[in-house]
Amino acid sequence: MIDITDEFVFKKTPEGYKSGYVAIVGRPNAGKSTLINAILGSKLSIITPKVQTTRHRITGVHSEERGQIVFLDTPGILEPKYKLHETMMKAVNRSLDDADIILLIIDPKDLLSDTELEWLRKKIHKPLFLLINKVDIYSLSERESVQEMVKASLNISTVSYISALNLTGVKEVIDEVFERLPEGPPFYPPDQLSEHPERFFAAELIREQLFLLYHAEIPYSCAVNIIQFDRKENIDVIDAEIVVNRKSQKGILIGKAGSALKKMGTEARKSIEEFTGNKAFLNIHVKVREKWRDKDSFLREYGYD
Repeated sequence: MIDITDEFVFKKTPEGYKSGYVAIVGRPNAGKSTLINAILGSKLSIITPKVQTTRHRITGVHSEERGQIVFLDTPGILEPKYKLHETMMKAVNRSLDDADIILLIIDPKDLLSDTELEWLRKKIHKPLFLLINKVDIYSLSERESVQEMVKASLNISTVSYISALNLTGVKEVIDEVFERLPEGPPFYPPDQLSEHPERFFAAELIREQLFLLYHAEIPYSCAVNIIQFDRKENIDVIDAEIVVNRKSQKGILIGKAGSALKKMGTEARKSIEEFTGNKAFLNIHVKVREKWRDKDSFLREYGYD
């Protein structure tokens, strides 16, 4: 967040300039993170083929001459099984409360259940844009069927057919958003992409590799905590810990003679260097914290509060 004493805050806002918060919601793997990354032209939200990759609310800032949109990428809508899931759904709730406009993105082959639609109907009291994703894959009749199903349950302001991956129809969505946003000053400097610090993204990029390189329950059983992130003259020195639920998971994570952890650390370091533009030294430890996903103290410690 910027300091309110910063001179940026007091600069004159151009006439007609608009600003506001826009929440992106939907089921896991509907394309929320792909959409925000494509709009911003930067990888702020990690993306993997596995569901429930996003756990936090990710803030992404889109600035241009006509205004500033602060996008809120949210975890997928789900029925909680752990306290971790409850905190994820709280992030969705906060985003819906904070937003001026809500974008509901849907993959036609992974539709919202009646229960999820009812939850959204009760929760949403803002302009709601329906984005039917993967226009390059699904037929017009399939898209129209989804449109009618959702409109029967929710008060939709506008419907768009898009491809979050290829940016098809995304410019038109941004135009619609600016039409609906109120006039007001920017919330962030125009060159700022997010409010999150680099240590947050380092943890996310490590967690991304857990999803890409490990199978079964391992990625879902892990949390990543950055113990140290020091920027030296020519290198970022990062000390991270990966927390697992059980001792057996620690062995799988490390692998024979540490081979699996070494590979994961190498790939994570490359991703961090690409994100920061700096060389990095990454040191990773593995720690067991049984049932951390159901313990409030651990959830707070690992940033899920």
